[in-house]
Amino acid sequence: MNRENHPGRRVVVTGIGLVSPLGTGTDKTWQALLRGESGIAPLTRFDVSRYATRFGGEVKDFDPLAFIDRKEARKMDLFIRFGLAAAELAVADSGIPAADLRSDRAGTYVGSGIGGLGSIEENLKVLWERGPDRVSPFFLIQTIINEASGQISIRFGAKGPNCANATACSTGSHAIGDSFRIIARGEADIMIAGGAEAPLTPLSLAGFTAIKALSERNDEPAKASRPFDARRDGFVMGEGAGVVVLEELGRALRRNARIYAEVVGYGMTSDAYHVAAPDPTGDGAARVMKRALEDAGIAPGDVQYINAHGTSTQLNDKTETLAIKTVFGEAARRLAVNSTKSMTGHLLGAAGGLEAGISALALFHQVMPPTINYEFPDPDCDLDYVPNAARKAAIVHAVSNSFGFGGTNASLVLKAFDRP
Repeated sequence: MNRENHPGRRVVVTGIGLVSPLGTGTDKTWQALLRGESGIAPLTRFDVSRYATRFGGEVKDFDPLAFIDRKEARKMDLFIRFGLAAAELAVADSGIPAADLRSDRAGTYVGSGIGGLGSIEENLKVLWERGPDRVSPFFLIQTIINEASGQISIRFGAKGPNCANATACSTGSHAIGDSFRIIARGEADIMIAGGAEAPLTPLSLAGFTAIKALSERNDEPAKASRPFDARRDGFVMGEGAGVVVLEELGRALRRNARIYAEVVGYGMTSDAYHVAAPDPTGDGAARVMKRALEDAGIAPGDVQYINAHGTSTQLNDKTETLAIKTVFGEAARRLAVNSTKSMTGHLLGAAGGLEAGISALALFHQVMPPTINYEFPDPDCDLDYVPNAARKAAIVHAVSNSFGFGGTNASLVLKAFDRP
């Protein structure tokens, strides 16, 4: 770690909570990833017969009442329920005593790309059909993006930093990176950080369909998310949440915590190019990885594994590959680069949280999940994408990439932890 940037305080991952289309629970998601299972299937939540895309990544086993009181759950949009459930799982996984969280040294930082769009759609329908006095009194607290982080802070009594960002598909990574720096600066000792998203709504699906960002492989949805494959035709929307518990190293060691990985670097840049498309030169993506490596104080050759943004769109996968080759040079040929979106779909604002958790698990277990549905090589995507089968490997450093609409980019560098 670059000591000039992070003097004296190291930050480790001690808890992981994942709610994904592969299942509710970290181990359920992780084991499905290693088996190369797809969580993508026909959508069931509303009538999609008139849509060009009729599939996605629903969290079909999610029971909010396993985490939230029925009365309280009524006040929460689905994205908040996902975030709170993932936070509960992460905190339980960390083993941090409840009394330690009831402190101004513990904080929350959980963002969302869209927030409570489902509740907005429902209440707008009520407004038009039944009048303004029938809109839910919970409407605003169901929809505001920072309510996921706020509900988590209330649940655990965490009185330190409480923040939420909305940086499109970089949201979860920015939340974790910013939390890393909050702890490194000494402003908190524990941060519950990540992203939550529930975008599988009629209006959201129509919007993403209108800009032709989604795959239309309706006849075989489990094969629709195919990052880096020559026959990719767009991304697949998913839902869920990825939340991690970050902790100051000394504190984690004193309580003999299980440590999944250390966070050692973080970068953020802007493409300054287009509202939705990535810069075709890969400049913004290259600079964010370079900054994260510099922040970590390591050379490109020190990295073994990249959990790519890898959306399965023609342009993203090509430009991310180009950016990786720009940053890593000859070392790019020795890297393993996977996209776990091939199995989970793209969780938008939650993707960075989910994939940072997956990267930490890869470091802890020393195994990389595959990129499934990789069948037809693309000359523009010519790296090692860990095709179709998980792989054991010696991993010291991993990079997790997230790139969002508006040209917002984030990269995290995680390191395998050796207990002193």
